[in-house]
Amino acid sequence: MLTRPLGKTGLTVPLLGLGTVKFGRTAKVSYPRPYVLPSDGQVADLLALAKSLDVTLLDTAPAYGTSEQRIGEAIAGERTDWLLCSKAGEEFGSAGSRYDFNEEYVLRSVERSLERLRTDYLDILLLHADGRDTQRIVAAGAFRALRRLQGEGVVRAVGFSGKGEADGCAALPLADVLMCTANATCDSQASLIARAGEESVGVLVKKPLASGHQATPQALKKLGQMPGVSCIVVGTIDADHLAANVASLVEGSASASP
Repeated sequence: MLTRPLGKTGLTVPLLGLGTVKFGRTAKVSYPRPYVLPSDGQVADLLALAKSLDVTLLDTAPAYGTSEQRIGEAIAGERTDWLLCSKAGEEFGSAGSRYDFNEEYVLRSVERSLERLRTDYLDILLLHADGRDTQRIVAAGAFRALRRLQGEGVVRAVGFSGKGEADGCAALPLADVLMCTANATCDSQASLIARAGEESVGVLVKKPLASGHQATPQALKKLGQMPGVSCIVVGTIDADHLAANVASLVEGSASASP
């Protein structure tokens, strides 16, 4: 698997990362087909395959149901083999999502994530934003919490997962990493992604297959060649799908070589 630097964080990430919302949540998701949560054995098998394919970045969040806990159980004893990206600011319950960007709330959220993931540090921590004006998130103290955790060595890189170009642009000066949406039917954040790359801010791409509405992993090729992209995060619980995604990006990187 091709690797790339994650901006100026000092981290090197695989071009493909694994999204894990389907590890822990089935309610109120935007996928075109229903699915059942995998068993513990299936999670372990998928992560073993991912590791063998060098897909070592795992993207999770408190809002992904039991995803963090299940990852923590599955990679126990293998922590240093993985790059863990989690988030703060959003929780999900029976009533849906709840957002809180207060400094103390973010600190408590990360403490809980560390417990569930059975680790004492996160490689990447992103604010899980809801589209509100970024300055309101700043005023609530969320970025202050991120930098505090980074200064304490609890988090290696901090950043922002937004809803659109405007909030991403506002967060850019405050972030080591941005998570941006890009796929074959949505290129509205392409200029933001390119700008982040120019400013040495790492970029994780979310929804690269439009939450499953674009069925072919061939759509990943173009994203892999987009200026500024560090890692493309694809959520799956299907081993064949994971292997096909890897093959598509390996093929795409080979065809892009001089």
